[in-house]
Amino acid sequence: MMTNEPIEAIENEWYIVRYSGETPEIAYNSAIYQLTRAQDGPHLVLEEEQVEWLKKAAVDRYTEIVLRDLQHANSGKAIYRGIARSSINYRRFCLFCSRQQLPVGGVRRLTAEALLLFLDTEIDRLQSGDRPSIINCSYQELQSFALELGVELGGRHKALAEHCPPSS
Repeated sequence: MMTNEPIEAIENEWYIVRYSGETPEIAYNSAIYQLTRAQDGPHLVLEEEQVEWLKKAAVDRYTEIVLRDLQHANSGKAIYRGIARSSINYRRFCLFCSRQQLPVGGVRRLTAEALLLFLDTEIDRLQSGDRPSIINCSYQELQSFALELGVELGGRHKALAEHCPPSS
């Protein structure tokens, strides 16, 4: 039976991973190190369930930051980074999942849905003359991201090409 001290240490590290900002994988790896090998750590032997709990915290954080930047409602907020950052974070998420042997399908589906909603909202706003486009990646980068998500951009979306910044 574990004392409350190791449980509290794991809960603290879970919290750090779950709310880690832009680097969930680094926070996850740091948590595992801190709990098991750090000189000043508790030197725990983590059960598989505890490791999975920490992995889920990283996946949840990745999901949150990938989807955050595909929400028009966030575009005027300091937390917003746009499609370019969402794409980068999605790729980081996929690498994390590959290293940890975790499935990406659920997050891929959510991200695909969010991207399509974002693009449809963007088209509607551009057509109404509401404001300039907030798309911050080239059309080629947008297409590449969409393909990673299993989304094919249709004719309606091709109109966005003229509103995207040029390829870098």
